[in-house]
Amino acid sequence: MPDALTFSISSTEFNENYTPSADSRLTTNFANLARGEYCQQNLRNALTMINRRFNSLAHWDNPDGERYALELEIISANVHFDSAQGAQDFPLLEMLDTSILDRKTGVRSPGIIGNNFSSYVRDYDFSVVLPESIDAAGKPVPPADFGDLHGRLFEHFLNSAAYRERFEQLPVICISVSTSKIYRRNGNRHPVLGWEYRQDEDSLTDAYFAKMGLRVRYFMPEGSVAPLAFYFRGDLLADYTDLQLISLISTMETFQ
Repeated sequence: MPDALTFSISSTEFNENYTPSADSRLTTNFANLARGEYCQQNLRNALTMINRRFNSLAHWDNPDGERYALELEIISANVHFDSAQGAQDFPLLEMLDTSILDRKTGVRSPGIIGNNFSSYVRDYDFSVVLPESIDAAGKPVPPADFGDLHGRLFEHFLNSAAYRERFEQLPVICISVSTSKIYRRNGNRHPVLGWEYRQDEDSLTDAYFAKMGLRVRYFMPEGSVAPLAFYFRGDLLADYTDLQLISLISTMETFQ
């Protein structure tokens, strides 16, 4: 990996007036919502769902269920490097960042960066590399270096000046669990994340995110229909506040 890699970060407010830019990834869920005749209503509905879910989980000292509102930004990261053809720019990834507005006090606090994570390299790995690695039984057998490039780019991004100047905390990625696995409740219950689950075998996604330096834990929040997978570094339960974890859940559930 070249030492000359640098990164830049741009952001776009995600609200009912959101319009994807020419550089936006049109396959993302938030871009899909901003298409069509009823795009503004679709965006408004999504934001309402996020806030309702947030307030249902942050129910303490919130008798009317309207105390909190989430403000969202789409974070886009580009990587810059030199090649034989000269200076190159490559769109690396996109993800959502959240801020939590307490309507009772008027205070805004940071949520969590990481939701709706998407990247061109990951898309290429799963849509091009993986289908070409099928065994005689029709089962995907990823090559040994599957995800290595993506993991190294992600590592460089988190260590970059651009990321450290913009964000104080590491990202957490929350997605729906693999439906092909069996999950068993382990007896641990978190006041926000709910019951913790485990599985006997890592999924392909688990292995891919591990190359990004991310561990996984599975929880099913109250009101969810299935466990969610939380990919993180550090300590998921100690490094983030309850409200931050709620911002992650409410945003992820709405978009997926």
